[in-house]
Amino acid sequence: MKTVILAGGRGTRLAEETHAIPKPMVAVGDRPILWHIMQHYAAHGHTDFVVALGYKGYVIKEYFANQLMHACDMSVDLSSGSVEYLSRSQVDWKVTLIDTGADSMTGGRIKRLAGLLDERFLLTYGDGLSDVPIDAVVAHHEAVGASATVTAVHPPPRFGSLGVEDGMVADFREKPQDSHDWINGGYFVVEPDVLDLIDDDSVSFEAAPLARLAQEGRLGAYQHEGFWMPMDTVRERDELNKIWNSGNAPWWNRR
Repeated sequence: MKTVILAGGRGTRLAEETHAIPKPMVAVGDRPILWHIMQHYAAHGHTDFVVALGYKGYVIKEYFANQLMHACDMSVDLSSGSVEYLSRSQVDWKVTLIDTGADSMTGGRIKRLAGLLDERFLLTYGDGLSDVPIDAVVAHHEAVGASATVTAVHPPPRFGSLGVEDGMVADFREKPQDSHDWINGGYFVVEPDVLDLIDDDSVSFEAAPLARLAQEGRLGAYQHEGFWMPMDTVRERDELNKIWNSGNAPWWNRR
């Protein structure tokens, strides 16, 4: 299956970084978050990627175009201009990079890829990391017979909480993870007929298409209790880097 990654947003809440680069290129460790997402899919055997570009998409194109230069030893003959690579890349991915418009909504970006998506595909956002088991999401999608399946996750805690009794703090909990709510965590499985629900660039995939699928009983939900974290803010960027630097990042899978 192809894996579609939505990588066209502007990331305004990360403006200190995204004034120069698109949000999926913001680094976690020494690699863009986009690369971490792709590595997780590749660890589950999905290495055929289609990246939907938008804002500053050329930065992502340049990154992948220069992968051999970055990753391999090389010899350059300055008299002839020839370049010889002396080692091979350890990454066997195929990456298709498509401009889907600077201002397209998420549904519009997916619709613009319709010519490449004639069979079931995987889909996620270019700004969130998880240890979700991709194969289990696909199995759930098949088991419930859905047209599309979303990975449902608990929203990450943003604030600590206080237990207050009789005007006094009885206990203080730092960012408790006790939410019973479920939110859209991305990591979708989608059948190609879902594209028929998207009219044009102005359509948000999360609005009319998914709402209609839910109303018709065609939207599955894989409930993931494990790690999931978006990178919408500077604080979340720093937290993801802290997790990565710990050497125990949950999304890093070398199986």
